[in-house]
Amino acid sequence: MLQDKEELHRKLAELTQEHRELDEALAQVAQEPHYDQIKASRLKKRKLLLKDMISRINSQLIPDLNA
Repeated sequence: MLQDKEELHRKLAELTQEHRELDEALAQVAQEPHYDQIKASRLKKRKLLLKDMISRINSQLIPDLNA
């Protein structure tokens, strides 16, 4: 169980870091003279997927109150 929690915390840190990097990438794309809507859309979709994954891991890390 402890190893599983450690793995979840590690994965959470990785996903959170990637989410931050996507924020930076989106900001950079928005600053480009020729705004690439397709690239921005792909980055936003990936960012939403990461947000969902982060939420799921956070839910797993919260102890079950009924246990």
